[in-house]
Amino acid sequence: MNESLELAKYVVNTRFEDLPDQAVEVQKKALLDAIGVTLAAGTLGEGCREFVELAIETGGNPESTILGFGGKVSAVWAAFANASMAHSLDFEDVHDRALVHSNAAAVPAALAVAEAVGNVSGQELITALTLGSDLVCRMGLALNEDLVKYGWYIPPVLGAFGATAAVGRLLGLSAEQMLDAFSLTMCQATCSSELVNSAQSQIRSVRDAFAAKAAVMSALLAKKGIKGFLQPLEGEKGFYAAYAKGNYNPAQLTGKLGQRFESAAISFKPWPSCRGTHPYIDAVLQLIREYNIQPDDVEKIHVVVGPVNKMLCEPVDLKKKPATPINAKFSIPFVVATALVMRSVTLDHFTQEALANREVLELAEKVTYEVDTTLTKEQNLHGITQIFTKGGVFTRKVVNPYGSPENPISEKDLQAKFLSCSRYSVKTLSEKNVLNLAELVLNLEKVQDVKEIMSCL
Repeated sequence: MNESLELAKYVVNTRFEDLPDQAVEVQKKALLDAIGVTLAAGTLGEGCREFVELAIETGGNPESTILGFGGKVSAVWAAFANASMAHSLDFEDVHDRALVHSNAAAVPAALAVAEAVGNVSGQELITALTLGSDLVCRMGLALNEDLVKYGWYIPPVLGAFGATAAVGRLLGLSAEQMLDAFSLTMCQATCSSELVNSAQSQIRSVRDAFAAKAAVMSALLAKKGIKGFLQPLEGEKGFYAAYAKGNYNPAQLTGKLGQRFESAAISFKPWPSCRGTHPYIDAVLQLIREYNIQPDDVEKIHVVVGPVNKMLCEPVDLKKKPATPINAKFSIPFVVATALVMRSVTLDHFTQEALANREVLELAEKVTYEVDTTLTKEQNLHGITQIFTKGGVFTRKVVNPYGSPENPISEKDLQAKFLSCSRYSVKTLSEKNVLNLAELVLNLEKVQDVKEIMSCL
């Protein structure tokens, strides 16, 4: 079976009417969430300004908007600039089991191309994004092991393929051209897991810029007729052979196409940090609400993590005193201490000034951990938190942290998050435009031209 061709046909032939209502509703929320997080990253994201500056300097035809900055550049460079901000705050949606951010590259790429092409309806955009997001989730679920050990940091790599699917759909590629686009993306998409060993690196922040740019270029080249491989994903030297040494599950990749939409199973983040930290933030906030635990009373905090989230506790010294905001977001000791001291975890708690908060750092030193090796990849968010105080020990186990499909974020909280993020935009946005933007996105299936959304920015 040619799985690549099957997926290409699925992306090309699925209609808006074929999408389940739940998948449509989730995708609209994902788009609103992505726009808000991108706006905030314009001022708070590490390395994003430099990526935006390069996009502006390189320019090209002024056809697509740089979110939060205003001004237009070519679709390729707008996708590059906007995607550099998509993950920078680690605040965008995530698929908890697949361990991917399925919209981080797809939304910037699709918005840029939709604006450049023109006359793209809201239904067309929803369809493209849903299919792109679903592909990323399926590709992640199909992996049988963590590819970090082979040297690959896989979320942005998979994100490039989903973004390619979304853009290719908007450009009207045939199934054969979609295969060509996947092949061209295979030639560009990569990310080294060395970034987990480099505390000062900004690559973890801006990584999706490369994925989105590759996607737009691949789809445009495929439309021009550049031929690719017959089996870019499952071929003898294709994606799964090259990156995963052939260790993948085809049934997860193509099973129940058009019936099961993994894109509808994403989680929305209530707190701006790695999703693996959320069970512990959730537990701490629950415990301090119930027992009014004060930082001065805490003697020790102990957490139990699975093998996937061991990286959020090691190396110990760097996690207890992170050097950069993005590294703080990947630190269980830091976020747990922040939650206890600040009684919340917000964007303002990851500034350089916040990283030097003495009370937070002193409490982070009191965090210990152990790894439960019985927890599987699918159980990566099963976390136990124990707070040892002068008055006793308080324990909480969290299996489905707030924001997951089983414990969904409220629409009120999601919209509040969007409004909060929009206030950090480099270009000041009027409250009227922000509210209008939210209204348009949440009713996207009624929008005749996506340019209506972009006009609010």
